[in-house]
Amino acid sequence: MIKLLHFADAHIDMANYGRHDPESGLPMRVMDFLKSLDEIVDTAIEEKVDLVIFAGDTYKDRSPAPTFQREWGKRIMKLSRAGIPTLLLTGNHDISPSTGRAHAIQEFDTLEVPFIRVIDKPALLFPKDLNDLQVQILAIPWLYHSQFKNLPELQGKSRSDINLFIQDKLEEKIQNLQKEIDPNIPLILTMHASMEGAEIGYEKLLNVSHDFVISKGMVSKDYIDYVALGHIHKHQNFNEGHQPPIIYPGSIERVDFGEANDDKYFVIAEVQKGKSTVDWRKLEHIRPFIDVHPQLSSSETINQDLQTALKSRGDLSDAIVRMVIEYPREWEALIDEASLRAIAEPAFEFHLAKRPHIEARARLPEGRAASSLSALELLDIYWDASHKDMKSQKKEALRTLAESIINDVRSKES
Repeated sequence: MIKLLHFADAHIDMANYGRHDPESGLPMRVMDFLKSLDEIVDTAIEEKVDLVIFAGDTYKDRSPAPTFQREWGKRIMKLSRAGIPTLLLTGNHDISPSTGRAHAIQEFDTLEVPFIRVIDKPALLFPKDLNDLQVQILAIPWLYHSQFKNLPELQGKSRSDINLFIQDKLEEKIQNLQKEIDPNIPLILTMHASMEGAEIGYEKLLNVSHDFVISKGMVSKDYIDYVALGHIHKHQNFNEGHQPPIIYPGSIERVDFGEANDDKYFVIAEVQKGKSTVDWRKLEHIRPFIDVHPQLSSSETINQDLQTALKSRGDLSDAIVRMVIEYPREWEALIDEASLRAIAEPAFEFHLAKRPHIEARARLPEGRAASSLSALELLDIYWDASHKDMKSQKKEALRTLAESIINDVRSKES
């Protein structure tokens, strides 16, 4: 039996909210990601796992700042010093589509860090490659179309044709495993890829539109004992109650409001022939994301409705809060933004997104020109088009007032 720690999608430099920590100089959001990474690494060491698999996407792109590389390196070196064999797959955010360019975690390979192995091309690893750990691993990092498009058989082919070609080659590789593997030793398949039918999180916004997609049938083979996936930010088991477990552990912190309701996990798995088990470990200290979309019904109660909606979300302390307000444009001046910011003052960060609607123009009755309508008739048309929520009593009162003003002006003119 192999005790495996599996995590993915660290994206430790997603510092898209908040301020810097005055002591360390790091963005406080980066510190959130590093807290989760510390929890994962410390668990691996404390529980003496046999193997760690990181299934790709260390940073937000392949050109991380040296400071962030230093912080990632500190944590990975702890695993190295503990003597824990660790596989680091390159994900789509770690590599360049340009041939020959170094990827974001190249240094671990270049420096030959003990117990740390970078997987930047498909590889089949045996116990001799893993410090005699009794496990076999088929590791497949992110595959770009550019890695295949120059093949003679793909000249002039569409993106969908290249996708099918990659899928066929992967499935062929997996099928041929049976000829190479020892059937008595557990086999782990690890990939950074999209799975057909996956519940998509924020990574959809990080541009997964050019993904090739693998099928469940491709990886749910009886000779595979655990499937360790990365790339999808929402945690999920594609083969619940059956063997092998097909696991996306998800990202290690909330990246944006697309993940506001997602808890975050890593996995401790006990991998053995035909009987692997999964223990989901919920990450602590995940920063809350609170997304507020109030329903506004009347201009008269707009600020009461907005304040109630914000207060109803409970304690906002240290949360990243977004309030999205949609309203008719003419209500703009009524919104008391200062009161909302006062309520949200305990939040880590507060975003107020105001989205005024442009009401359709009032249309005149067919066959009638404006010059043929009275001022009161024109006012009625305006109110019906632009103030549909106005109470009839208020509209009648305004009409009476307007009529009084018009009559007063006319009497003075005469």
